[in-house]
Amino acid sequence: MRRILVILILAGAALAALPFIFADRAPRPYQGWVEADTLFIGTETIGRLTKLDVAEGQAIEAGTPLFRLDTSGEEAAVTAARAALAQSQAALDLSEAAQKRPEEIDVLRASEREASARLELAEQDLDRTRVLVERGTATRANLDTATATEAANHAALDNVRSQIVLAALPARNETLRQARETVAAARAELASAEAALARRSVSAPAAGSIETLYYRIGEVVPAGRPVIALLPPETVRIRFFVPETEIARLSLGQPVRVTCDACRPTDAKLSFIAKNAEYTPPEIYSLEERAKLVYRVEAVPADPKALRPGQPVDVVPGPRP
Repeated sequence: MRRILVILILAGAALAALPFIFADRAPRPYQGWVEADTLFIGTETIGRLTKLDVAEGQAIEAGTPLFRLDTSGEEAAVTAARAALAQSQAALDLSEAAQKRPEEIDVLRASEREASARLELAEQDLDRTRVLVERGTATRANLDTATATEAANHAALDNVRSQIVLAALPARNETLRQARETVAAARAELASAEAALARRSVSAPAAGSIETLYYRIGEVVPAGRPVIALLPPETVRIRFFVPETEIARLSLGQPVRVTCDACRPTDAKLSFIAKNAEYTPPEIYSLEERAKLVYRVEAVPADPKALRPGQPVDVVPGPRP
């Protein structure tokens, strides 16, 4: 009877120890926390904050307007640059156009007709004088006078025609090149002014959630200081540390199970395994000192929105791929 009682006691003790035996065989979770690379969004120049388009905790998409600084100075610069461009463009158009106005060219053409008529009359007078000289009724001096008058009228006609051609020509090549370079410089100034104006309004570079607003409407934002902290979900990581004795069990791409307090479990994949230990023991690597060696490991969660940065988590490795 006593033997049966001893056997029953031993069997009960064995059954009671089974959970602890299997618990030792179950994978031990590694302790870690949730990390995230927050984007700190600000401006390149100082300015007064005039508009906030988002609120803390708001989920936004890439390209969503975030905030705007005072733009009065930049708008004035754009207006001045546009006026300078219009002025230089007008100067270029004037250089490329004819040197004289159409009304002035019409006056020159009238002078051309007058000079042509005088030349025709002088040529007729010269022909009559030659005939009279041949007949002996006119002197050689009369012929010389008629010849000089015809030559003078011919020169006058050529002069008027040259003025008409010159009046229809644009400015000289050097003047045109200078005018074109002035227009190019004015366009560059306008582009620079418009770019400075555009930089006063900032949009989200990526989708995410607004974590912090550092300034309010009416406050002056210094150059380079962040106005908004934006958390893109793709930057969320699980960071934990693995002892040196267990690091060989992990590999990149290996699935892990992440659990935390008051949140649903989520899956993740290992994306980083450090090559160097986080803690370096003294010179001699004894068994006790090697147990202190840990390696940093990171995993990418399948559902980053289910986790919060700074939240402590437990990580249980799954089977290696």
